[in-house]
Amino acid sequence: MEKQDLIKIAENFIQHSQDNYISEETAISKHVSGLKLYDAPIFAFGAADDEYFNLLKQPSAIGEHFMLPKEWLPQAKTVISYFLPFSEEVRIGNSKNMTWPSEEWLHARIEGQSLLIKLCMHIKSELKNAGQESLIPAMDGRFWSNADGPEHEVKFTSSWSERHVAFVCGLGTFGLSKGLITKKGMAGRFGSIITELYLPPDAREYQDIYEYCSMCGICAKNCPVNAISRENGKNHTICSTFLDETMIKYHPRYGCGKCQVHVPCETKIPHHQ
Repeated sequence: MEKQDLIKIAENFIQHSQDNYISEETAISKHVSGLKLYDAPIFAFGAADDEYFNLLKQPSAIGEHFMLPKEWLPQAKTVISYFLPFSEEVRIGNSKNMTWPSEEWLHARIEGQSLLIKLCMHIKSELKNAGQESLIPAMDGRFWSNADGPEHEVKFTSSWSERHVAFVCGLGTFGLSKGLITKKGMAGRFGSIITELYLPPDAREYQDIYEYCSMCGICAKNCPVNAISRENGKNHTICSTFLDETMIKYHPRYGCGKCQVHVPCETKIPHHQ
């Protein structure tokens, strides 16, 4: 199985999946019935033993609790990282009111994440059919994430970070809001799979972790709770507290995403001024 085989499998899955459209039964309102969640995914492939993964164990990156690909799957050879860009309908919907998440964004955050996991499982199944063992860290029992809870001493972190992994694999670099800017922008969601199948790693077309960010500060202006600033970056506590408020207001859904829309990096890598 080659890279293009996997990419084609994923593209076909997203294109034809009924779960990529919000059903009338699921829709919050008639306005979002039939809403398309994602456009076609983009991929990057990294070597499981890439030295950059080791760098993520440094406290300045993630920390010792970050598990290396071979700690998840000892025979791992490749890390597959992908980005699912939100559809134009989702992005425009969340741009109309810059205080609270739109109905489109609430669906994209919850039903969109569910579809992302289904795509991971589909790719894993196809790899298994080809005789290759794989593992999805986000679905493994050893995976954990913590915002500001008491479960773990370290805060706002996890044992496997989709954004950091995407950076290592070559999908893009971080922005001021701590989202990851890809060639399809940052409005979307990331997933990853570790596999024993060897696929040639993609080259990282950047050096700096913020190389694609123009530091324009528009994401900071968009933030409804002023959790982002040019001087200090992103305050995760303020952001997390607001997300908790949206969870109360829109239970069982939640979200925000204002730093991902109405910005130069919404759908592309912005040009530096």
